[in-house]
Amino acid sequence: MNDTFDAETLRLLDETKEVRIETRRDGDSPEHRTIIWVVVVEGEVFVRSLRGQRGRWYREISSNPEGALHVADDRIAVQAAPATEAATVDAVSAAFRSKYQQSSPASTEAMVRPETLPTTLKLSPA
Repeated sequence: MNDTFDAETLRLLDETKEVRIETRRDGDSPEHRTIIWVVVVEGEVFVRSLRGQRGRWYREISSNPEGALHVADDRIAVQAAPATEAATVDAVSAAFRSKYQQSSPASTEAMVRPETLPTTLKLSPA
């Protein structure tokens, strides 16, 4: 399994403002999709829960880390892992500000609140 996305997928995710994330509570449960934001930092893909640990999609992908991103007509299978290094979390926050601050300042500030930082996830190809 490759642990990095190809250049075209990275470009698509970097240019897309909103994606749908597909998660499941477990392997037997129905899928759930919700709109989230995604950023690319140094060739890696990251997401974060606006609702912190209360977010349904975040709880589901934390317990069952395989999911997918839906971008336009594409389904991109992903594997989620916590991103815990302070420098990475800070870089992800900066990327959220850079990508979304102008169009959604209040939501962007909510996305970088201290309580949301622990929900930073790195997505890799599944």
